[in-house]
Amino acid sequence: MHDSPHSRRKFLKDGSAIVAGFTSLRTLIAENDHPLPVAKDDLIADPRGILDLPRGYSYSILDRFGDPMSDGCLTPGRADGMACFQLPSGELTLIRNHEIGPDDSDQGPFRNLNTPPRALPISAAWQSERGWRDICYGGTSSLVLSKDRQSSALSYMSLLGTNRNCAGGPTPWNSWITCEEPSDLTSKDGLPHGYCFEVKAAGNPALQQAVALKAMGRFRHEAIAIDPNSGYVYLTEDRNDGCLYRFRPQSTERLSKGGKLDALAVVDQPHLVTRNWRGDKTEMPIGHQLRIEWIPLEDVESPNDDLRKQAQAKGAALFSRGEGMWFGTHGNDQRSAVYFACTDGGPKQNGQIFRIFPAAGPQGDTLELYLQPENSELLQNADNLCINPSSRELFICEDTKSPCYIRRVDESGRLHTFARNAFNSSEFAGSCFSPDGKTLFVNIQVPGITFAIHGPFA
Repeated sequence: MHDSPHSRRKFLKDGSAIVAGFTSLRTLIAENDHPLPVAKDDLIADPRGILDLPRGYSYSILDRFGDPMSDGCLTPGRADGMACFQLPSGELTLIRNHEIGPDDSDQGPFRNLNTPPRALPISAAWQSERGWRDICYGGTSSLVLSKDRQSSALSYMSLLGTNRNCAGGPTPWNSWITCEEPSDLTSKDGLPHGYCFEVKAAGNPALQQAVALKAMGRFRHEAIAIDPNSGYVYLTEDRNDGCLYRFRPQSTERLSKGGKLDALAVVDQPHLVTRNWRGDKTEMPIGHQLRIEWIPLEDVESPNDDLRKQAQAKGAALFSRGEGMWFGTHGNDQRSAVYFACTDGGPKQNGQIFRIFPAAGPQGDTLELYLQPENSELLQNADNLCINPSSRELFICEDTKSPCYIRRVDESGRLHTFARNAFNSSEFAGSCFSPDGKTLFVNIQVPGITFAIHGPFA
């Protein structure tokens, strides 16, 4: 539904929607009751027809699908999850996923190239027996930004040979965990996929070794978030009968050393179905914090795409299409939490946003269904999300029918429309902020455009 000022005014006037509150003091508002505040944001139409933003904000395009890169490759398509890091030199670098499968050579970094780029150390670690052109084309690219954050000074492939790198998450030690979401856990070449990989932030072109973090499970990964206090890694699964996982590493900054994988379960409510679809036998209440426990898993590398079924047989909760994930402190709530989106949860399958509060006392971890919009004017099919470290506002990318928006939740809990894709019907993806909170970076996934958005964020 187009988020016009007229339709928004009509919604606020008749109060005919069910609205979920963003702040911890809010719960579901019943139909015909007083709706929560939704700001009247008038976006300024972009004369270039690419990105509509509020007054006072501007954007620059950092990179596009097909642009030549510093290592001789061409910028791949389908840009997805992304994070920003500050290098020891003070420069900013973006590490960006590309959701490309084995059959998507037209989207990869080698199209129209007859030989491998000289600057790219193609080796057996990234290619099949049929040659360098037949490797999996998924992976990550890295952009080192100019000082004014208006362009990229350096761009290169930082990981290759992986399959449909969808989302992931930053680590506290300046690296990016990129996650595979393959359509099949075994590729046509018989190669195993469905893993996480670590990519270090670097200022020099370097294709890094693709080392699977196998102890973090083999499934259709979406995103991760790390609690810097415990070092635990939280993981989402993009299945409508998926689970929510937690990885306890043996060594906090060396995830490749292994660890233990757990699945989330609600205390005294085994097998809870949280998606709240019509017809589900169980329901996740909105705004209530439920005690949770973590169920240890054993066969975490099963090739049968059944890790979630193993977990649910032991009582794990079911989540519908877990997507974007971020750890941080939002709004007026002083507690840090793991925020994550389930893109088609809720009675109308408009999506849900949950948060996990790691244990701060004897009651243990708690889970809260934070948002469950029932009106598409508010938010539809939340996907990637992030928190501005300065303003503590929550930014949410939509993955829905055109037009797609970025929504902003301010510190008081008001919902704003922040950006509209005026270019095409593709989703927004990879939203993330610079460490100082002054610049928002985001992608339009198809064909693949990476933006820096500037303005009065703080």
